[in-house]
Amino acid sequence: MTSTPSKSPVAALSDLLCFALIVGGGSGLLHEWLGWIHFMGFVRFLAPDGYEIYSYIIMIVLGLAAGTAGHAVTRQGRE
Repeated sequence: MTSTPSKSPVAALSDLLCFALIVGGGSGLLHEWLGWIHFMGFVRFLAPDGYEIYSYIIMIVLGLAAGTAGHAVTRQGRE
């Protein structure tokens, strides 16, 4: 039997951060554009007044970068 390698704590943390930033940024954009409720309301504290849309876009980009970094760490550990 072969066992699947477990994720490193850094990769697991980057996956969590990736999820929180992408979903939070996306829900913030939906709130700003369509007036929907904040799904992840804590992100409104991360966006300065007047720059909400830019902040939510930056959150999504940072989330994608964190996910990419986590996958790179996981790939590097397998080699």
